Amino acid sequence: MNYRNMQDLIRLAEKQKVKIGEIVIAVEAEQKDSPPEKVREEMVEVWRVMQASIRRGLTEENRSVSGLSGGDAKLVKKTKPRFLSRRIFKAVAMALGVAEVNAAMGKIVACPTAGSCGIVPAALTEAASRLKLSEDDVILALFTAAGIGIVCSVNASISGAEGGCQAECGVAAAMAAGALTEIAGGTSKQVGHAAALCLSNMLGLVCDPVAGLVEVPCILRNAGALMQAFLAAELALAGVESRIPVDEVIGAMDEIGKALPESLRETAQGGLANTPTGQKLSRDIPLD
Repeated sequence: MNYRNMQDLIRLAEKQKVKIGEIVIAVEAEQKDSPPEKVREEMVEVWRVMQASIRRGLTEENRSVSGLSGGDAKLVKKTKPRFLSRRIFKAVAMALGVAEVNAAMGKIVACPTAGSCGIVPAALTEAASRLKLSEDDVILALFTAAGIGIVCSVNASISGAEGGCQAECGVAAAMAAGALTEIAGGTSKQVGHAAALCLSNMLGLVCDPVAGLVEVPCILRNAGALMQAFLAAELALAGVESRIPVDEVIGAMDEIGKALPESLRETAQGGLANTPTGQKLSRDIPLD
């Protein structure tokens, strides 16, 4: 048993009448020649690291050595939102916090990359709290997210240097959207639609880190991508379908990533990194 695209995952899940996460577990167990229980245990440890990074992100300043980031998560956490619900705004704080922990050289889970590390943890932590889910439920959803990430890495890229930030925050958001949809009772097909809808909204997102550091605008993009994940999951659960199949959306992301100029693929030569303020911030970073 194996899969190379989302259609394979959806077909296998429907055929066996299980969730996509179960297929991912079975395939990984087979590839590692390891019991499924062992594979699950490894993901439990991943989840615990995610939770620890969220706790640190919400309680510490997590200032980076460069001075470009730190403190925004705590600022958001203590602010009363005007338009978003308190719960969603707290999830935003979580996403920012984890990304700030990464910038401060703390321990995080690259999901699928360090630059997009706050999106999936924040999404699933909010889902677990809101829906009163067990740890087993969350672990299964993490495998669903992993399956989506694997498909994107095989058929496109999860590297900002190769495909822009659409391949990092975009893929992370698609992973979160699919996991949220499944964990809320959506079908395997709806998981695919959620990933497609989310990624469609993030196609073309460039990678333009100021000074080449994963801080500005990377950290705040975690928050924006999280909102796209929530939106896509809600749309899919409502019955909205992507007119372009998810695997074709992933293919489009690959095409777009290859078409992006080098200046917009993590080189800090274009985009926000090349603005007058971006250049000044880069020059002002302490060298010690």
